[in-house]
Amino acid sequence: MTMDDLVMPETPVCRAALEVASAYCSPALLNHSVRAYVWATAYASLHDIAFDPELLYVSAMLHDIGLVKEFDSHTVPFEEAGGHVAWVFGAGAGWPVERRVRASEVIVRHMWDDVPVEADPEAHLLVFSTSLDISGRRPDTLPADLRAEVLERYPRLGLGEEFLACFRDQAARKPDSSAAGAVRSGIATRIGANPLDV
Repeated sequence: MTMDDLVMPETPVCRAALEVASAYCSPALLNHSVRAYVWATAYASLHDIAFDPELLYVSAMLHDIGLVKEFDSHTVPFEEAGGHVAWVFGAGAGWPVERRVRASEVIVRHMWDDVPVEADPEAHLLVFSTSLDISGRRPDTLPADLRAEVLERYPRLGLGEEFLACFRDQAARKPDSSAAGAVRSGIATRIGANPLDV
């Protein structure tokens, strides 16, 4: 499997989501968002998981937008803030309310420990891909050659340190948030040991 085997959706909505992510995310966070989509689609292909490419792509591009200063909320966890941004983005894209809600749900659920594939395939895939990219969870699920190709095309650019700083900041200001829970459960150790950074 190579990146050429994976479908990168080219709809106007996907191009707009990439434009938003490119405008607001750091280079490391942007590459993380793209890799999140790529890892998810590769996993879906290997496991015959049907999913909505446009919905997953938009969710992947915006899933961490709540970590950037322009959209950081002092009242809700970053994934909920990101879900709200996705809802507003979807409204601007002309999506019906139900599809806006789905994008918001996928982004909120990416911080869950697990989402059953039959309940929400897009969230299931985003949980897999983001936990792989941030914490190095289950890297051998994807072929080594594909991992190397993706990392060469979309390098990590110091993502681990940047992401950990974001989570520590979130934890300090929002002690009941999922980011705070991740900090308490040792995400720093997992990020430091991520095999994708070796």
